[in-house]
Amino acid sequence: MKSQIKKKSFNNKTTEPIRLYSKAIVTGYKRSKVNQTPSISLLKIEGVKTKEDAKFYLGKRCAYIYKAKTIKNGTKFRVIQGLIRRSYGNSGAVCAKFRKALPPSSFGGRVRVFLFPSNI
Repeated sequence: MKSQIKKKSFNNKTTEPIRLYSKAIVTGYKRSKVNQTPSISLLKIEGVKTKEDAKFYLGKRCAYIYKAKTIKNGTKFRVIQGLIRRSYGNSGAVCAKFRKALPPSSFGGRVRVFLFPSNI
């Protein structure tokens, strides 16, 4: 009798998981002809093409996640957090101020731009 009873699986996933962040690429430090500011980095957010599109992301938090060799706090992953301060240029790039300066090895790397705090 017990062998005939089948357990019902509740795997009703019809939608894909929801991602609460946008992807961005680190293009470099904020700089002039001579000086550069390591604590402020330029980000190019995917899908953002104009200054007006970039206004949505002002005030949002961002995080650069990287992997280290040693384990600290039970994980090898580390995070440098930042905040998007202003838009930069006409093509939708933004300036983000990070708590620590991003390492130069992060140039061309991914940054997560979280969709909160939201103004909607």
